[in-house]
Amino acid sequence: MQESRRARRRAGLRGFAVIAAGVILAGLLPTATAAAEPAPTQADPRVGLGAGWHDAQQAASGLKLVGHQDRPEGFYQPDNPGNLAFANSDLAFSGNYAFVGNFHGFNIYDVSTPSQPVLKTSVVCPGGQGDMSVYGNLLFMSVEETRGRLDCGTQGAPGTVNPERFRGVRIFDVSDIAQPVQVAAVQTCRGSHTHSVVTSKNDTENVYVYVSGTAGVRNGQELAGCVNAPATDPNTALWRIEVIKVPLAAPRNAAIVSQPRVFTDPETGAINGLQNTRPAPTHPSGGNWSPQPVTSACHDLTAFPALDLVAGACAGNGILLDTSDPASPVRLDEVSDPNFAYWHSATLSNDGKKVVFTDEWGGGTGARCRDTDEPSWGANAIFDIVDGKMEFRSYYKMPAVQTTTENCVAHNGSLVPVPGRDIMVQGWYQGGVSAFDFTDSANPKEIAFFDRGPISATQLFTGGIWSAYYYNGHVYGSEIARGLDVFELTPTKDLAKAEIAAAATVTYEQFNAQHQPQVTHAPSFEVVRAYQAQAERARTMKKGIAVAVDKLIDSAERMADRRLNKVAAIELRTAAKLLRTSDPAQAAFAKALNDLARELN
Repeated sequence: MQESRRARRRAGLRGFAVIAAGVILAGLLPTATAAAEPAPTQADPRVGLGAGWHDAQQAASGLKLVGHQDRPEGFYQPDNPGNLAFANSDLAFSGNYAFVGNFHGFNIYDVSTPSQPVLKTSVVCPGGQGDMSVYGNLLFMSVEETRGRLDCGTQGAPGTVNPERFRGVRIFDVSDIAQPVQVAAVQTCRGSHTHSVVTSKNDTENVYVYVSGTAGVRNGQELAGCVNAPATDPNTALWRIEVIKVPLAAPRNAAIVSQPRVFTDPETGAINGLQNTRPAPTHPSGGNWSPQPVTSACHDLTAFPALDLVAGACAGNGILLDTSDPASPVRLDEVSDPNFAYWHSATLSNDGKKVVFTDEWGGGTGARCRDTDEPSWGANAIFDIVDGKMEFRSYYKMPAVQTTTENCVAHNGSLVPVPGRDIMVQGWYQGGVSAFDFTDSANPKEIAFFDRGPISATQLFTGGIWSAYYYNGHVYGSEIARGLDVFELTPTKDLAKAEIAAAATVTYEQFNAQHQPQVTHAPSFEVVRAYQAQAERARTMKKGIAVAVDKLIDSAERMADRRLNKVAAIELRTAAKLLRTSDPAQAAFAKALNDLARELN
């Protein structure tokens, strides 16, 4: 797989169009660039795209950009589009609203018409990262930078110790979308780089927030209990996560209730029990490790409440946690990888039997999708979960060569709820959006993409898709430097119109990618048609059988439209009997037919 991928990357580079230099000048507002036409033999249309801030060239397959909103006034620097102090970050969703985090605060968009997102509210509240989660009427926001203030002020918080400084998790009441109100601010020793909502069916009165702090430990005089010490000190603020308990009836009383040592060696009791040294003096590329794959904190934790499970990406390790008691998570397994520079985030398959970890080699600001970069560097690693243990299966990396002025590496994504398949859509910073199928975990395959040219042809400005998440029929992208993108999936040979329609039958009242819901597809004709498309793609049905089955489904749908449900059910069961259930694709198709027949009866 790696050899063929490398060959494709080299072929793409040979076809790379030369972009006219000097069109985008450092420190000036970017304008359109003149770009040569792609070479006729170019392997990938993403290679050679012209640069521009708001007018870069675009390439797409299976994803159509249908809506966009630039960052609003006050949330960008005109002469420096990549200024991280104003960068868009993570997304959360509730009803008709998308919450877009930003290092300068957050913005709320009405996406009731996805192709026309409308800015409803902007909240200035600097502090860095700005990751968002929503639960009920509560909005959670990560803050880690020392400039963060309790009052959301823009004047910063100078000095080593400042009583007005805030680093941790802010909690807003957003019952009035137009006027979010901060109701709590929970301080933590290392701030909150990210956080994850964790729920328990045994505790419906509270929600828990797992905090991943990766910044330096603050002064103990500023926040009591913050100790910057080696692992031999049992009070050190390193080698732990923080758990915030939020009473839903009184969120103002939110507080840290535990600080689990999830990296402890069970045999020795050492709290720094996972990867504490680099796996080699240098990264496999020959360069310095960036960041350092040393496990003293988790970067991101993804909760899967249906199985009381959390998958953690923790710098030098990927871990699994049992969260049956959400205040006291217990580590189940851990893995490491000599190719991974920094375990960044995690996504579980819908059945909880696979997990995709990302490697943020370069920290998100480096160009890591060059022709010289192997497909196992800055990529996804896909594991099967077998008897509670993770077993490596393969790597997946967005396959198109990117330039040295495009920060590009694996980043945040979520599942697309196509029945019968494991499909993930994912942001790759200036590598754009890539959707891939990992149903066969050993052989992942890209099935859709969208990409823009670099912000600049001559200078690396930090930008691109921070997060790409599927929500209620559309894919939303938080573009660091450009704003909010909205995409539609479009049919290709790898993703049928029926599968897209079946995914769209899944709707969420709220969605946080790091509080991952388990999807159950209700029986429907859309779901039947999706499995039909998959069985036909497998090419295991005889042509005559495929035609007969299709006619029976058509007739059943007409009968159901006329409320002749019993007749429709008979036709569906008849279609199911024509299928060969020894074949996996036909068996899944037959089950969908019988499930719908029972529903209609």
